[in-house]
Amino acid sequence: MQPLLKVENLLKHYAAGRSARSKDKLAALDGVSLSIPLGETLALVGESGSGKSTLALCIACLETPTSGSISFEGIDVATLDENQLRLIRPQIQLVFQDPVSSLNPRWTALEIVSEPFFVQRRFTNPDRAVKALQLLDRVAIPRKMAGRRPDEFSGGQKQRLAIARALALEPKLIILDEALSALDCSVQAQISNLLLELQSSFGLTYLFITHDFAMAAHLADRIAVMDRGRIVESCPTENILRSPNHEATRALLAAAPRFIESTGELVHA
Repeated sequence: MQPLLKVENLLKHYAAGRSARSKDKLAALDGVSLSIPLGETLALVGESGSGKSTLALCIACLETPTSGSISFEGIDVATLDENQLRLIRPQIQLVFQDPVSSLNPRWTALEIVSEPFFVQRRFTNPDRAVKALQLLDRVAIPRKMAGRRPDEFSGGQKQRLAIARALALEPKLIILDEALSALDCSVQAQISNLLLELQSSFGLTYLFITHDFAMAAHLADRIAVMDRGRIVESCPTENILRSPNHEATRALLAAAPRFIESTGELVHA
């Protein structure tokens, strides 16, 4: 059975100089390959600047790679034109670190979650409201808050709102780009448990991007470690936690204060 997502030898170069015509190129992605089976979670772990977010944007069809392939359900999305990409993008949704930057401050929670229905011209207005309220239920935002704006929500509630909006178009793949890193530990645990529950209910596939090995260990079936635009180690979560091979992996493990390497357990201070 083919994986839902398969990335092969992906390169993404940017001009290193001030001019876009500069001959000097910066390799943000340098031959990245990975795959994610349907219904599983791959955690992509690495330091800031390692290329994780660039990879996310390429997979979400928001950046065009320099070369390589991105196969989604057997279709190489890197070769599609803009009209064809419009059919793929709803199936791949992004949830970012800072929900404030992606939530319209003038809209209510109900309007924010309903927006994808308007953009894709799905359902009638009454049906959109009903479905949006159902999505708020699924992420544990009380219906009495549906008329409130983002600045009236806590950080964790804003992230729940962003997740509800991401679910609206029934995606197959959700990319979580540092989606938990701005939250405190107790809220991280709540949102991570919500993500696991939603994955089980909807059969979702996750690409979980983080610098936090502890949270990657909690959520992921497999972990891939990224360093300077390359994946330097990738294997099942238990294996990589107990026998890390690459220096970058060992450094990230050492920096995880809530992780006990010898037992593979998370601790919550």
